[in-house]
Amino acid sequence: MSAIIGISGTLRSMEFPQNIFEPRATVNDTYVKAIAKAGGAPLILPVTATAYAEEIVSRIDGLVLTGGDDISPFLYGEEPLAQLSSTLPERDLYEMALLKATLAQNKPVLAICRGVQLMNVAFGGTLYQDISYAPNIERQHLQRTDPVFPIHSITTQPESELHAIFGEKAMVNSLHHQVIRDVADGFQATAWASDGVIEGMEREGDLFVVGVQWHPEIMVKQDDKMCPLFETFVQKVAKNNK
Repeated sequence: MSAIIGISGTLRSMEFPQNIFEPRATVNDTYVKAIAKAGGAPLILPVTATAYAEEIVSRIDGLVLTGGDDISPFLYGEEPLAQLSSTLPERDLYEMALLKATLAQNKPVLAICRGVQLMNVAFGGTLYQDISYAPNIERQHLQRTDPVFPIHSITTQPESELHAIFGEKAMVNSLHHQVIRDVADGFQATAWASDGVIEGMEREGDLFVVGVQWHPEIMVKQDDKMCPLFETFVQKVAKNNK
């Protein structure tokens, strides 16, 4: 049987007749396709009450934290600055509960873009609310090129999961404007852009808990070099079940 991979969803408003707006539980199909291509059974997890997190996690084998809205700065002790974009506090709290329940149940995690930022904040790390507040930024991190194509290089930390998957260097896309600042205790940065922006983060220990700042699920459509990340994750999940 295929490993069941929970994919965190978000809320998006949909317009109905008479200017009525209703939130819709949704996730980009690129995540679903990337997990399925890697051999996992994707299961979309809608934003709901944090009280359900433990029960939901008990039904999955691994978790993907997806991209989306900015993380609320209140969660890392700051007030909103001028360049902060939209936040979704209920999603922040629910995904933190999902993440902590997944780790408590000793199940692997792959965190993508917003997901790696949320993972960092959930365990005491901080963010730059916008890349303009971070020093010495030189690379284009919110690319204008179609994101199926890479926009800058990364360098990985030797003996890390990302190094094992990609080698010393890789080319990645980039669709973020928030940046990891202080790395949470119990985690370490394991990949960087050439201007020093943290592009990968891993939890210490044997369990596969990896976050990346780029969007590999989009690149999978064009670049087979991104497939091993999802394949490794699904394989680690399957091995963890035995």
